[in-house]
Amino acid sequence: MGKLWGTVVEDWRLRPWWMSLMFYFCCYMTFIYMPFDMFIKPVAEDKEIWFGLTLTGWWAKATEPLHWLIYGLGAYGFRNMKAWMWPWASLYAAQVAIAMFVWSVLNERGGGLLPAVLVGLLFLIPTIALWKSKARFGEVVNASSENLGI
Repeated sequence: MGKLWGTVVEDWRLRPWWMSLMFYFCCYMTFIYMPFDMFIKPVAEDKEIWFGLTLTGWWAKATEPLHWLIYGLGAYGFRNMKAWMWPWASLYAAQVAIAMFVWSVLNERGGGLLPAVLVGLLFLIPTIALWKSKARFGEVVNASSENLGI
């Protein structure tokens, strides 16, 4: 366990903390949640959100491979800081910000316009950070101290 933790800590230092957080989130979604979602979760319980619209049942199940692909590409792209991640990561993050706003307005559990604006703005933070990170994508990934900041 100590060696694994050491590897994670070393890897965490390869990119800004918030980008490493996105990388590990993509890893979790790719290797743990999406396989569960696709192969274990019953169709009757399936829900997928696209641009704030909720798909359920077989429509949700049909779009799960696309989410799995997006998270897998995100994990690979963040791990290797691939140049093609810019602008695609920021555009996907923008889609999430839009989805959070739309879902909060349309869904009865969303809370209405004020929470929608607040959560939409909150999710614009990583969108803007990714957009401003063009120079980081395509650079050789190493553990230098210059990769620790935003």
